[in-house]
Amino acid sequence: MKNKLYKINKNDNVAVALEPLKAGYYENGVILTESVPFGHKVLLADLKAGEKVIKYGYPIGSVTVDVKKGSHIHTHNLKSDLSERGDYRRSGDYLPYKYSPKGISFSGYKRENGEIGIRNDIWIIPTVGCVNKTAERLCEIARGMIGENCTGVKALTHPYGCSQMGGDQNKTQKILASLVNHPNAAGVLVVSLGCENNNLNVFKPILGNINEKRVKFLVAQNETDEIKTGVTLLKELLNYADEFKREPIPAEKLKVGLKCGGSDAFSGITANALCGRFTDLFTEEGGSAVLTEVPEMFGAEQILMSRAENENVFNDTVNLIRDFKDFFSSRGLVVYENPSPGNRAGGITTLEEKSLGCVQKGGRAVVTDIIRYGNQCRKKGLSLLESPGNDIVSSTALTAAGAHMILFTTGRGTPLGAPIPTIKISSNSLLFKNKPNWIDFNAGDLLYGALIDDKAEELFKLVIDVVCGKKTKNEINGYGEIAIFKDGVTL
Repeated sequence: MKNKLYKINKNDNVAVALEPLKAGYYENGVILTESVPFGHKVLLADLKAGEKVIKYGYPIGSVTVDVKKGSHIHTHNLKSDLSERGDYRRSGDYLPYKYSPKGISFSGYKRENGEIGIRNDIWIIPTVGCVNKTAERLCEIARGMIGENCTGVKALTHPYGCSQMGGDQNKTQKILASLVNHPNAAGVLVVSLGCENNNLNVFKPILGNINEKRVKFLVAQNETDEIKTGVTLLKELLNYADEFKREPIPAEKLKVGLKCGGSDAFSGITANALCGRFTDLFTEEGGSAVLTEVPEMFGAEQILMSRAENENVFNDTVNLIRDFKDFFSSRGLVVYENPSPGNRAGGITTLEEKSLGCVQKGGRAVVTDIIRYGNQCRKKGLSLLESPGNDIVSSTALTAAGAHMILFTTGRGTPLGAPIPTIKISSNSLLFKNKPNWIDFNAGDLLYGALIDDKAEELFKLVIDVVCGKKTKNEINGYGEIAIFKDGVTL
């Protein structure tokens, strides 16, 4: 009989149920005192109220009552121990980042500014939500005019760009400017209404130096027929895109975002751990990996801090965590108001547990940089990106940071896709089987004997295939949403 209780770390005092188990089930000296759902935790040793539950080798909270071995551990008897403030001290030596490329390459598009893209798209980007439908109409028309080398046309619609107060308009402008400059877009049509706060007079300076063949502008209020004018501009952009052809590019030029959503109790064991092994291989090759979802680092931040490349990166990591905790507390909110209902249904109880699973995606890579929201990835190795955990917001932040693609792990499934290729990796085989139209890769077989190094090589091959043009499920489905972080007032 195969084992049905999975102990992750030798120091853990809980195991995860690999299938729904009934009271009375016996395994390795543990008798279940109650039924336990798939993915939920079983206690392996008696605990007194206040004692720590250990998973991944780290505490994930304290039990609220005395609990016997074989009990179901979840929200009814386990609470978070997170505090609003952390006292962070560096211990041990810093870890200088070193890489030794093996000569892995892919076929991509070299841009005139020296950047590289893995897609040759046309992106239509509104400066304000008022022209979203205009952008969508132009997108549909342009899709019928695609030439030989263009890989697609996308309208990146959003509800902002006007009547925003505080720092919200600046956030909107930074994200939109980063998207305009993204190298996966061979050409960009920026569509403005004309009277919005984020009008072209204030938005253009934020874009920096632009290639006028690559970026075109349309002000709808200035045109008798904005659709006709927009189509003319799109024809010019499509002709420009057709000038680009794929050519060999070293893999160290690639930037990959790391993201999880709809997590379950197996995400940290299989899919996230697999991404961590990929991250190790990828950063050893000289690639740039970007890990985000700062609130889902709370409780596991010391692991990331221990891998800082130098004192500046350590201090920047401390500030990143503290700033986001202050963001919560300044609004009268607690930092541990997470996981989501879906996470809890999947067996995740506390934010520490979720965070310890989340940071597995960073593997053992050296942390080389901290990227603030809306800014771009500029360093090799592992960077930490400022963004909330919300799936659409953080996927957009990764795209704006310059990630060419995203590895997106999930245990419960989601059809979400960013404007860039988004490889969905299932944490369990049942999801992979039930949602073949959503999921690109299955990590669930790691629970049943598959070797993580073999799966990492398989995932690395899929990444290169996608970089070279293989479409992900989000691309096949036409899913490419964006959302911008908002924390102020909209008039």
